[in-house]
Formats: sequence, C-alpha cells, structure tokens
Amino acid sequence: MAADTSPPRARTIPLRSQPWILTYHSVSDPTDDPYGITVSADRLDQQLTWLRRRGLTGVGVTALLDAWATGKRGLVGLTFDDGYADFVDEALPVLLAHGCAATVFVLPGRPGGSNAWDPLGPRRPLLNEEGIRTVAAAGMEVGSHGMLHQDLTALSDDELRRETLGSRDALRRITGQAPSGFCYPYGTADLRVTESVREAGYTYGCALSPGALSGPLALPRTHISHADQGARMRAKEIRHRLRYRSAGTMGPGDAG
Repeated sequence: MAADTSPPRARTIPLRSQPWILTYHSVSDPTDDPYGITVSADRLDQQLTWLRRRGLTGVGVTALLDAWATGKRGLVGLTFDDGYADFVDEALPVLLAHGCAATVFVLPGRPGGSNAWDPLGPRRPLLNEEGIRTVAAAGMEVGSHGMLHQDLTALSDDELRRETLGSRDALRRITGQAPSGFCYPYGTADLRVTESVREAGYTYGCALSPGALSGPLALPRTHISHADQGARMRAKEIRHRLRYRSAGTMGPGDAG
C-alpha cells in the first residue's frame, strides 16, 4: 500500500454543532475495572443494538466528519482508546455484525506492551504491529494515541513532537497510510498540544471534555462504560445534544 503523502484537508466544525462521538477502551471482562473503562462484548452488542434501533450507525471519526460536513445525519462516531489487543477478538466481530466501523487509537511506541500507565487494575495487552494491520485491514480507521500514553501538556517541545509527529510517522510505516486523527491521552490538551497535532499533519483531534478549546482539533466525546444501557445511553445522548445544539432543530437519529 502506497504511503499517504497528500496534504491534510481542513475541516470547520462549529462549536455548537458537534457530531456525537462515543469513547470506548477495552472490551473484555469488566469485573476488575477500577477506572470504569471496560465493557464486555455482550454489553457492547446491547449498546450497538440500542444505537441501531434509534437509526444510528457507528462509523470512524473521519467518515463521521466527512458525512457531517455534507449534512448527512444518522451516524455516530465510535472510538476505542489505547489500542487494546482484545479489540480484534472481542470488539471487531460485534462491530461487523452490526454493520458498524470505528476508529481505534493505538500506541505505536508500545507494540505488544500493556497499560503500564494505569497504577490500578489488571495489565491488559496492547495490539502489536500485526494486530494494528489487522484492524486496518478489517476496515477500521487507525488513529494515533501518541507513542507512549503520556500527559502531553507536561512534555517538552521535543518530547511532544515525538508523540505527535513521531507516532504519525510510525503508523505510516506500520499500515502504509498516515493517520488523520489523534487522540489526547487522558483526554488532556492545551493550545500548545493542539498546535503540535496540527503541525504534525492530523486533520482532527479527540479529547473528552475540551473545555475552552474548540474546533476539529478538540472534538468532545462521550465516555461509555459497562453500566451504560438504554436509559443511561439516552441520557448521554440528550446531554450531548443540549450541550452542542446546532442552530437547526435536531430530530430523532440526528445525534451524529
């Protein structure tokens, strides 16, 4: 596969008109989960069933933003942070069964490693380079989560560049295509970090609650846990709509 050398496309997304993007992490046994970031494959299936019944199809972030820019609705962004190895065996079959896609934000600096940054809970294996290629070959979007899962706001300029540009170059080598998206570890970013992401060539950046930051390099997302079923999913959808209501009226299925 030829490397992607085309310049990134600029996107303009008004703050008050944001597509709905959901944040997942590990799909495995949620029994020992002190951070509330693990869902079982069965619960993921239930959550995707709920979305589909509401007329929403899960897609990767690039596809979501492209559709949003043309006025197409009925889509919701699905993202999986950290690049856990369980994505291939647990999450991917469920996504494909529902006709959904997702963006998987991986750590090319920790191929086949583990979530060593989490002081609590079990060690969970991460995707190795072959696993990352498997994810891409299955039609999922591969994005960068930096090299090592560090708080980017605490790094020197050189360290920050390695996390942003260095991870993009590493993923181009692994998959044959430079990623369009970056996800900020811990959901944390500031203006210096977003500028580094822009300079590295990414067209969008995903946070959790970006605060005063806005635009395509500070996309807000909704955290999803194993506890989220119909009523809680609906509440989170409504909260997103109210927070990022556009000038027009949003009807059923218009969350993303």
